[in-house]
Amino acid sequence: MTIPHKNKTFTTFLATVTGSIGLHRFYMYGRKDLFGWLHAATLPVSALAILTFSNSQPLFMGMLFVLSVLCGFLEALVIGLTPDEKWDAKHNPTSGKKSESHWVLALILVLTLGIGAMSVIALLARSFDLLFTGGAYG
Repeated sequence: MTIPHKNKTFTTFLATVTGSIGLHRFYMYGRKDLFGWLHAATLPVSALAILTFSNSQPLFMGMLFVLSVLCGFLEALVIGLTPDEKWDAKHNPTSGKKSESHWVLALILVLTLGIGAMSVIALLARSFDLLFTGGAYG
């Protein structure tokens, strides 16, 4: 039985764009992946918390989803920086193809790092604003 070849560049792109709902985990490990389902569960749980506690700050009630987004960025960096040989040994042992990373993967990684860093800085700034000033600056 051969396993279909799993493309590292596509997986990194999935983790960057849809890492918050775990599509990259389902692509790599299938429907039985617990962490993929945990990623997917953060959106409805956060939406329910925001609707239930409507008098609280939405940022704090939706923190599970925000953390899932940040974890998706981190997973994209880990996947993209994995050497091709190690990636093939783990995810493509019987596919018969070898992974070859190109400049597109480097571009995805640079954008992921930039967007992820800006997201962490924005999260820290907004959280501190809400905690210390009660949202006086916005």
